[in-house]
This record gives sequence, structure tokens and C-alpha cells, in this order.
Amino acid sequence: MSPRILSAGFYHETHTFVDEVTHWADFDVTLGDNVLAMRGDGSPMDGFLSESARLGFTVIPTLDARATPSGPVTDEAFESFWSEFVQRSIPALAAGVDGIFLVLHGAMVTATYPDAEGELLTRIRALPGAASVPIFGVLDLHANVSAQMCALANGLVAYRENPHTDAKDAAERATSLLGRCLREQKTPHMIWCRPPIVWAPPGTGTAADPMRALEGFARQLEAAQPEVWACNIAAGFSFADTPDTGASLSLVTVAPRAQAEPWLESGARLAWSLREQGNIQYPPVDDVVARLAAELPSPGPILLVEPADNIGAGAPGDGTGILRALLAHRIARSLVVINDPAAVAALVTVPLGATHVLDVGGHGSRLDVGPLRLAVTLVSRSHGTFELEDKQSHLASMVGARFEMGPCAVVRSEGVTLLLTSRKTPPFDLGQLRSQGLEPRDFAVIGVKAAVAHQRAYDPIRHASYYVDTRGPCSSNLNTFPWRHLRRPVWPLDSAASFSCLYS
Repeated sequence: MSPRILSAGFYHETHTFVDEVTHWADFDVTLGDNVLAMRGDGSPMDGFLSESARLGFTVIPTLDARATPSGPVTDEAFESFWSEFVQRSIPALAAGVDGIFLVLHGAMVTATYPDAEGELLTRIRALPGAASVPIFGVLDLHANVSAQMCALANGLVAYRENPHTDAKDAAERATSLLGRCLREQKTPHMIWCRPPIVWAPPGTGTAADPMRALEGFARQLEAAQPEVWACNIAAGFSFADTPDTGASLSLVTVAPRAQAEPWLESGARLAWSLREQGNIQYPPVDDVVARLAAELPSPGPILLVEPADNIGAGAPGDGTGILRALLAHRIARSLVVINDPAAVAALVTVPLGATHVLDVGGHGSRLDVGPLRLAVTLVSRSHGTFELEDKQSHLASMVGARFEMGPCAVVRSEGVTLLLTSRKTPPFDLGQLRSQGLEPRDFAVIGVKAAVAHQRAYDPIRHASYYVDTRGPCSSNLNTFPWRHLRRPVWPLDSAASFSCLYS
């Protein structure tokens, strides 16, 4: 008889320093057997479903709910998920299941639960029939992994790459470990430790240290110690004010704690020795744009990368810093994407080719200067749906093969082209631009509201790339945030921070 695996997905990266909140209506929700249709879409759920088919599992889907990174999730949204999950899982648990598989992010925060995934696992373990069932799952590389999560799960496996091109692969690995657990009748446990380090997203790319060295350490440990089924390096999500925020290491292992803790400490000491390399600061956008004229024209686009308005980390995507600098320095053939549903709506009755005065951007963060009034010429309108060109992209790890930007408009003003969207869209796939008739190679300068995850799409076409500092809620200067709940001392916020290793 094939193993029966109960599954669910609940995925959100929560930025606690932005003003918005995330409601249940903001989640894309797939219910029941409709989840099975996600096979082939490149998402982590696809990875679970594909590997389950290979292993001969009988999958019992409950629901998959995912939302773009944004502000704190409401308690009502959490309870809505839980209600749907319980309704669908209780009959399956009563009939008996051999395992539970969860697609999680690992950095979800609600008003009541700073460790939402830990709360979810606590509730699942309390359900009749779930107390001793093996729980496996997949986590984002930017998870704020907690001791509670590791105490309640048997095998959470994190992505290894940033940009997250291996999200599907990570889910396949986690599903394969569940299969190993059932086949060998060995149930692993998780051991966790956290050094006192918080890195902003730009310092967490896996092509460079510290993450490159730490991932290398993890692969060496897995190869050298057969008792270690997986070693996770979680960079953490620094824009969540929780006690568990920060970098961490965890093991899925059958080794006893006394044997495994020294392995974790070795990795934690390596992270501490490389902590400075994860702390990256950038020059003001105006200083960089002022120097661009000397480099133009160039054989390919020059990217202005703006981590402070990083949509993939929960920023609103409507900051005007790059746009203002491009206009001030008259940089022709430049392109900026601004998330502004009000501006799109204001253009609904404007004829194509007509000029209209519009207030653009500056609504989503109190840190921005505010809306910028422009006379714009309307080029095109669209429904905003696009197919991802790269089914292994960071965006595919979040949404699958298709993204809905909502109604969109392309306008031009003084040499700057603007793509206005109604739903903030992480700039991780060039299909976003090409779906709107915009060929990225045709532009001299492109503003990119990201930190690392854009690189897979944009680096092959760029001539140069400059990171710039703007006013936004994802600043790499972590000292600018009003921390209240983060466990202190922690580097780089506290000069007195010294090495330690907090264990689960």
C-alpha cells in the first residue's frame, strides 16, 4: 500500500516595518484536489508533487496559500488558513496518514504570532492522529528559523541558492528525505543553533561570501557525516522584528544531540568570522546617476539596483528615488517600474498617445519623499498577466509559472519610460517587461527594485550594475529600524555583540 502523505502550503515573507497589513484576500489560495494541478509550475509545491509521484506516494492535498512579501499577516488570515486546513485534514488523519509535508517560507509574522510557522506546527501536532507522524517540509533560504519549528518538525529543508533557483529542487530533496524516513523506518530530528548575526538581503547572495562559504561548509558536512540528512544555512529575513530574526544553522539528523552540536558550532563560528562580508552599504542614488552620462551610450543596459525598495522583501515598489534622479539628470532611454494602482486607474479614460498630468508613486512608505507629479504620454494599457520566461527563477519559487500584475499602463515622460502596475511585482523575470512590449535590451538604464534575486534574469543582458541607496523600508542600514523584539545583543546593531551559539 502506498504511503499516504497529507500536504499543505502556507507561504509569506513578512516585513514588520511597513505600514500595510496582509489579509486573507491577499493570498492566492488553491483548495483541495486543485493543488494537484500545481505539478509542473516550477514552485516548491510542484517539487513535492513531482517527487511524490516518483516515490509512489498517495498525496492528500488540503490547500496552498501564498502571498507576495508584504506587511504583517492578520490573525484573521492565519485563522482562515487554519480553518481550511483542519476541515480537510481531520478526515485524512482519522483514516491514518504516513507523513505530513508542508511548503513554508519560515518568516511569517502575524499580530499575535511572531513565529507563525512555529504556531502552525504546534497546532498540527495537537490534532488527533498527528502527534507522532513524521513532518517534513521546505523553507526559504531567508527563513527566520526558530527553536520551536525545529522541535516540532522532523525534516525541514531550506533552499541552498539565492537567487532562489532551487526552490523546486529543495522541495524534492525534502520529499526524498520523507521517503527515506518511511523506507528505512528511521525518523530524524532537527537540531538548531543561531549565532548573533543579522544580515540585510544584499549580503546574502550565495555567489559570494558569507553565504558561499557557509553553503560549502554545509555540503561538506553532509558528505562527511552520514548521520546528517541535511544541513540548512538560513540567512534569515532582517526586516522582521521578532526574537528569532537572524542567520541560523540547522540539521536534519539521526545523530544524538551531543554529537551534532559541535558540528553546528563549527558552522556558526564560520558565520561569525565572515560577518563583515554580509554587511553591505551603498552610495546615494543621485551621486551614481550624476556619473552615468560619462558611460552612455553603452553596449547594454546599466542597472540601478535599489535594495531599499526591494519588492521581493516586502517593500511597496512605488519609491520615487531612482525616478527622480533619472529625471533630474535627464537620462534618456531609461526605464522604471512603479507599483501604483491609483495612477493606472487615472489613465483608464485617457486615449493612447495623449498626455496627462499624473501623480506617480510615493504612497507606500512614509520614508519616501512622496508622489511625483509628471506630464506623461500614454503608450499602452494591458491586463498585466504574463508567463514567466524562466520556470526556475526566484519568482517561480514564489508564484509558479504565471504572475498577475493587475491592470498596467506604459507611459513616457522626458525620456523616462514607466511601467505602472496595480500589483507589486518582484523584478525577477524579463517576461514582466516583454509582456508589455518593452524589450529590456533597448534601454540605456533600468531601475530595479531588488537586492539579489533579479540577477538571474538581468545579469545576462546588463552592461553594468550599480547598487544605490534610496529612501525606503528595505534599507541595508539595519540601525535605522525601530527594533523592539529582536533578541539582543546582535551584530551589527550592537558593538558589544560577541560570538555565541544559541541551541534549540
